[in-house]
Amino acid sequence: MSDTPRFDPKAATPFLTSRGHSGWLGLKYSTHGEDWVELELPWRTDLLGEEGQHVLASGPILSLMDMASGLAIWKAMDRFEPIATLDLRVDYVRPAREGAAVYGRSQCYRVTRSAAFVRGLAHDGDADDPVAHVQAVFMKIGGKDAREVPNGQ
Repeated sequence: MSDTPRFDPKAATPFLTSRGHSGWLGLKYSTHGEDWVELELPWRTDLLGEEGQHVLASGPILSLMDMASGLAIWKAMDRFEPIATLDLRVDYVRPAREGAAVYGRSQCYRVTRSAAFVRGLAHDGDADDPVAHVQAVFMKIGGKDAREVPNGQ
């Protein structure tokens, strides 16, 4: 048996963010742990929410957190498996700083036979001063693993 992880977020992110909405946003891999992943959303003027305001729109941050959450689930399961977002709540605490990239960090804290649960935050350089908090549930689609996994371990 190999000690090599089967799902590597660093290797998977460039492929997953090279197309579609995530590709257009320019999402980039930042770092990861055993059950969490952090992605970067570079600041761009065409992502601003309102004309005359230098604040990133909420949509790109939501997309950042959705992608980071999916990657965190695959990392926690240590494999790719089709999933779908069932519920994704984003509580915006403050606007991101002008010109600063926003980082989205999501942690998968529980995986069951049919669902995965994540929490996380978005920040613009200081995780102790978040831009937003996230809580989400994803549905596992067609997985072969029928056992419950306590605490996502």
